Amino acid sequence: MSDQNQNPDVPEVEEELLTDAPSAEGEQVAAEGAAETLEGAEVDGSEVDRHEAGAAGDLQAQLDERTEDLQRITAEYANYRRRTERERQATVELAKAQVITTLLPLLDDLELAEKHGDLAEGPLKVFRDKLVGVLDGHKVEAFAEEGDPFDAERHEAVQDLSTGDEKVIGTVLRRGYQAGERLLRTAMVIIADPAEPQEVVQPQEAPAE
Repeated sequence: MSDQNQNPDVPEVEEELLTDAPSAEGEQVAAEGAAETLEGAEVDGSEVDRHEAGAAGDLQAQLDERTEDLQRITAEYANYRRRTERERQATVELAKAQVITTLLPLLDDLELAEKHGDLAEGPLKVFRDKLVGVLDGHKVEAFAEEGDPFDAERHEAVQDLSTGDEKVIGTVLRRGYQAGERLLRTAMVIIADPAEPQEVVQPQEAPAE
């Protein structure tokens, strides 16, 4: 009998091995596919990086915008507080000035009584001293004395007896008052000419003997 008849399965095994063995063309195709997959992964990674960078930029822009808004609101609130405090202080000063102004006629009467000698002693003098002390505590000051230069903004002239351009206070009919820089009441005066300076007579020396 021949060898072909003795081993009938040998050609089938060899054919099966040849079928299962990978071809060079298949390996090349697989390598190209892997390269494309890797390249695609790199592209996807770059896109992710760009997306993350863009998101970070948008977040920083929003943060900067919110910071500017907060700074602006803080500045506006600080200005509001300062303006409110100024307005409150002005209201307090105005109310205080109005109360003090109502007391000035009483002070005029007490000053007139003092000129007549009625405040030398007694309860009226004590009252006058206390009132003056309270007004001094609020920086209330009287102004207008005879001989002072005339100021139309602070002095109310009821008569002008001056003959020249230079005008001074000749007579004080009612004193003016101010509290700090605030004018409470103008002074009522009569305008006159400045007093002429008096010549000073030098004493003559005695002749030497």
